[in-house]
Amino acid sequence: MIIVGNSIVSDDVADQRFSCDLACCKGACCVDGDSGAPLLESEVAELERVLPDVMPLLTPEGRAAVEQQGVAVRDTDGDLGTPLIDGGACAFATRTPDGTALCALQHLYKPVSCHLYPIRVEDYGEFTAVNYHRWDICRCALGHGEPLYIALREPLIRRFGSEWYEELLEQINLRETNG
Repeated sequence: MIIVGNSIVSDDVADQRFSCDLACCKGACCVDGDSGAPLLESEVAELERVLPDVMPLLTPEGRAAVEQQGVAVRDTDGDLGTPLIDGGACAFATRTPDGTALCALQHLYKPVSCHLYPIRVEDYGEFTAVNYHRWDICRCALGHGEPLYIALREPLIRRFGSEWYEELLEQINLRETNG
């Protein structure tokens, strides 16, 4: 594990190579799962701000889910997330003609948890866990591209700040130097 400030970063974030392969997975991360994409409290206002521009892009089912549930819901654990369509797909997911799920929020305001995926962040009060989320639907992405900490530089900085990211780089370099 790698310690950065009050964060515990999984070694997988430094070691795992990952590059999304939409042709293979068809955007299953927007459709599968037991709750919507995790949201920060601060993101709700931003989602409400872009909602008028997003609603026309949604499927009829997605629009109905957002109209009924709002832009954010609490799951059974009390965590904040995006609304789902009948307990399945994220309400903000759209479909291409070949069935690939895409995010209607992609160019307006993408939740940081989606921007960071497959990294998941969990706050535990005194520390924050930063882990690679292993999910079988992403098997096509494994071993390709850059290590997660490089591939996800922008969302890591967005979530934690540039000083945190620079410290992460230093810690990874120290780890590699010390073998």
